[in-house]
Amino acid sequence: MPESRSPLSTAQIVDGLTRILGAERVVTDDAALRDASVDRFKKYTAAHGIFDGPFPSAIVYPRSTEDVAAVLRFANDNLIAVVPRTGRTATEGGLETVVADSIVLDASRMDTILAVDPVNMMATVQCGVPLQRLEDVLREEGLTTGHSPQSKPLAQYGGLTATRSIGQFSTLYGGIEDMIVGLEAVLADGTVTRIKNVPRRAAGPDIRHIVVGNEGALCVITEVTIKVFRYQPENTRFFGFLVDDFGAGVDALRELITSGYRPSVCRVYSPEDAGQHFAHFSEGKNVVVLTAEGPKPLADATAAAIEQVFDGRPHVRVDDALIEQWFAKLNWDQTAIDRERREMQERPHLGYTTEVSVDWSRTNELYDAVMHRIRTEFPRAADLTMLGAHSSHSYQTGTNLYFVYDYDIHCEPRQEIVEYHEPLNGIIVEEALRLGGSMVHHHGIGKYRTPWTQQEHGSAYVLLERLKQALDPNGIMNPGTIFPLEA
Repeated sequence: MPESRSPLSTAQIVDGLTRILGAERVVTDDAALRDASVDRFKKYTAAHGIFDGPFPSAIVYPRSTEDVAAVLRFANDNLIAVVPRTGRTATEGGLETVVADSIVLDASRMDTILAVDPVNMMATVQCGVPLQRLEDVLREEGLTTGHSPQSKPLAQYGGLTATRSIGQFSTLYGGIEDMIVGLEAVLADGTVTRIKNVPRRAAGPDIRHIVVGNEGALCVITEVTIKVFRYQPENTRFFGFLVDDFGAGVDALRELITSGYRPSVCRVYSPEDAGQHFAHFSEGKNVVVLTAEGPKPLADATAAAIEQVFDGRPHVRVDDALIEQWFAKLNWDQTAIDRERREMQERPHLGYTTEVSVDWSRTNELYDAVMHRIRTEFPRAADLTMLGAHSSHSYQTGTNLYFVYDYDIHCEPRQEIVEYHEPLNGIIVEEALRLGGSMVHHHGIGKYRTPWTQQEHGSAYVLLERLKQALDPNGIMNPGTIFPLEA
């Protein structure tokens, strides 16, 4: 891992940050710094108290955009790497500190809901506002964000925007990039930039997308304005179907979507994956899950289309109430994370996921290719206790595949990532790219899919490269994320 390029010592960095923010907002506790050096990609080693560094010099807690700008100016002037974060639910190593004496810039205390505008159907929040808190406020006014990732109880708007987050209702409401109206961000040199809120414009390229999905490698997102929608839960309908073939389930989703219908939840689970969610009724079959919501006439039309699609296909209908009960318990919170940590300490066993996307015509081929390669090429295939996949976000042109894999660990905890997670992740990414898909659908590149960033973008990589050169010429912003370290 690279050493710090800063001429300042650790003590000098901490002293400079303390002058900017005050001692109460600069944390240098050893345990906190170790914990801040990783994210959930290294959850197993962290659960076993293994932190190999490099460690940050400090964690800082700005309370305003001006604070963020001052920290970044200091870092940029002194060549100090900065890793921005908010909700800390990242899973791809994007929050790891890979340069010694980095500054972890934690904006979670910038947590004010600035405005809710029910006429123009927008809400404006600081980057540290938790998604669940905004959702609760909106629901009191009969509104909703329409955004519901599994991390909803913990995720905050800075991280959601920076990683191009997606939620369980995405087929109806879209991903976070479809919800962003305008935003504010701070560049590496402390320049504050604001993209105004307008319904649409044709005034050049859509510069929101320079910021959305930048994973802290170009700038720090400090404020976000999102669309909001009417909340009408009384019209929601739940559907579940058992089908014999995974491809048949995917084809049912394709027929619905390409016919113009938008079920809010639109999923098909392979038998293995279904077994961990629906063991009480899946019967070893593929499980299709759908919901229809919105204004009653629209929800009723979507529900009728769902039933019509399956009337013409072999299936077994699942009690709607079972699907509703399952969905109500799908999200995870800090209690679930703490429970998982205890389980990892008690048993050498783990589960991970890798999500990619692909055209409809290549979905079954990708599913089959990944299953075959893992079962025949992965050296530790015998340790797998579950290997499956589900499609959970669909579009007019294709869908995503969310591969899931659980395994018993037969190596030292420090070696788990190298022996298990990285090779499994690699096979899935390679197959998605081989078939013309994307190596990542919504978790972000982080630091563990950067070996494939150039292959992902091909000749368009130069656009990313020149953005980095222009916006972060000193290379201080989250080194190793999106862009390989050697680049």
